[in-house]
Amino acid sequence: MTNDVAVLLHNVRSAHNVGSIFRTADAAGVSKIYLAGYTPAPRDRFGRVQKEIAKTALGAERSVPYEHVALSRTVILRLKREGWTIVGVEQDARARDYRRYRAKGKTLFVFGNEVRGIPRSLRALCNKLIEIPMYGTKESLNVAVTAGIILFHVRQ
Repeated sequence: MTNDVAVLLHNVRSAHNVGSIFRTADAAGVSKIYLAGYTPAPRDRFGRVQKEIAKTALGAERSVPYEHVALSRTVILRLKREGWTIVGVEQDARARDYRRYRAKGKTLFVFGNEVRGIPRSLRALCNKLIEIPMYGTKESLNVAVTAGIILFHVRQ
């Protein structure tokens, strides 16, 4: 694959969502996952396996490199300096329909908390914002479902 794709999970609270995103990331050829804030990691701070992540990741937590970081901002600024395009996936006045976005080069996709999404301060650091249009009565999709749609879209 010509484009390097990485994922940043900002304060995603559900271990099941994290595991599902690991599994999807593996299938979509993601090079690395950054777990920021209180996003749980496949192993806790004592080195114990997180059973909820392992259950949904089905081994992908061992095949996709990951890094746990305290602050999303630090990762975003570092990768920007290294020439990465930062794309926030969030409903926002600046956001464009994901179907119109084409990744070029190294791209970091930022996914936010299940309830609060990506904070405005981090959205401001993104080069682009994209969203999935909603046609029903619900305002949003589950973060793991969203990640699947976006990650496979950029591989088309």
